[in-house]
Parts: sequence; structure tokens; C-alpha cells
Amino acid sequence: MLLALLGSVTFAGKAIIVKLAFRHGVDAVTLIMLRMLFALPLFAAMAWWAGRGRPPLGRRDWAGVVWLGATGYYLASFLDFAGLAYISASLERLILYLNPTLVFALGWVLYRRRIARAQAVGMAISYLGVVLVFGLEVHRQGADAAWGALLVFASTVSYTFYLVHSGEMVRKLGAIRLVGLATSVACVLCIVQFLLLRPLSAALEVAAPVVWLSVLNATLCTAAPVVMVMMAVERIGAGPTAQIGMIGPLVTILLGVLILGEPLTAWIIAGTVLVVAGILVFTRGARVAAPPID
Repeated sequence: MLLALLGSVTFAGKAIIVKLAFRHGVDAVTLIMLRMLFALPLFAAMAWWAGRGRPPLGRRDWAGVVWLGATGYYLASFLDFAGLAYISASLERLILYLNPTLVFALGWVLYRRRIARAQAVGMAISYLGVVLVFGLEVHRQGADAAWGALLVFASTVSYTFYLVHSGEMVRKLGAIRLVGLATSVACVLCIVQFLLLRPLSAALEVAAPVVWLSVLNATLCTAAPVVMVMMAVERIGAGPTAQIGMIGPLVTILLGVLILGEPLTAWIIAGTVLVVAGILVFTRGARVAAPPID
């Protein structure tokens, strides 16, 4: 439980660090490159450690890893960073928290999986909460907030495709090995993207605080949460780990208020309560609707 809690809290700090870095004039392409540059050795080491004594990957396995890394981590991470330039950390975390509902919605679209009534109710409650907070930001910032929310929602959709299609690879490679390999691919793609879109001098001209914030983001808010959550799942299971992870949006909002000076209004509190309550109803409905395992 402690590992799940620490993983949720440290991951929640990612948006705060990104918002702090943006205050120094860095753009999303440069910022995500710095984060992935410092994270690459950690994820490569993670993949090597998890793959010791196991058979090497074949050509088809590598193709799957590259595809998952490109769609599930590279694209999702870049869209998330780009969206954070326009919206608050609180709204970003609430949108990302809709991921379980999108997984089931995609399963319904692609595989015609039935959605139970409790799941539909939970989804409706969660999306109502996001709409409340989104409406407040649109009122304050206009079209920029709408564009930022769209980018973060697209990031959530991209990561949803990764979750839906990674099941077979997880069973074959193991969760930690797959995460290490796929995220290493994403790190390389982010670095290549920077080299194609920005002059190399742009990385040397960033303010010193951006570099240190990127190191902190890569270690404490990227690699560490992955390891802690995986260890928590091994010890207490995915269900309890996900339940404890519900503290994530609350931590992000609290840090946004304390560190970034973001407003804490009744609308934000109400929206957050609705999102967390909706996900709780949704996950319980998902367990009830799941078929028994023979």
C-alpha cells in the first residue's frame, strides 16, 4: 500500500514540474526531450534487468515494442506536455484520470464488449466532473484552454490504445521489461524529434532550473513511479493499487495550489469529487460485470 501511495504521489508531481519549467520560457519539444534524455538510461537499465536470463526478442517482438513505444509513450507524452502549456495541472490530471473509462469504451467499439449500467453511470459522473472544471478554465482563458484540454484528451486516447493492445506483449515479455523497452523507444523518438525540429543550440540555451527540473521529472516523477506501482501490483494486486491511485488528482490539485498558485474554487472541488467518485463507481461496476475465470 505504501508503494502504491508513493507511486501515485510522485507521478502526480509530473504536471507541477512541467508547469514550473514552462515559466522559464522553454517549449514542449525541448522540455520533453530533456525529460526523456535523462530518463533513457534508467529505462534501458530497467529493460536489461528484467530481461536477464530470458530469450532475446525476435523481429516481430521488436516491431510490437516500437509500435507500442511510439503510440503509448512517445505520442501520449508529447501531447500531454503540449497541452499543459495551455491548461492547469488540475484539469490535466482529471482528464488523464478518465483513462479507465476510455479503455472500456474502446473495447466496446472494437470488440463489442458489453458496458454494464454501473459502468455507464460512473463514466457519466466522471465526465460531468471534467466538464465542470473545463468550463471554469474556458471561462477564464478562452480558446487556449479548449485547445489544451483537447491535446491532453488526445494524449489519454493514445495511451488507451497502448493499454488495449499491450496485453499479449505483457504476457510474453513481462510488464517491467515491456515498459522499459517501450519507454526507451519513446525516449529515442523524443530526442530525434528535437533534433529534427530545433537547433542543437536550443538545448544549451535553456535556463539552469529547467535542466534540474527535467532531472527531477525523469527520476522522481517518471522512472520511480513506474517501479513503485509495478512492485505494488506484485504485492497487493492491480485492484487495490488502482484504488490507492485515486489520490493522484487530489495530490496534483493540492500541489498546484501550494506551488503554482492555482486557484482552489468550489467548482474545482466539486469537479474533482465527481471524477473520483465516478471512477470508483466505474471500477466497481467493471469488477461486477467481469466474467468469472475458470
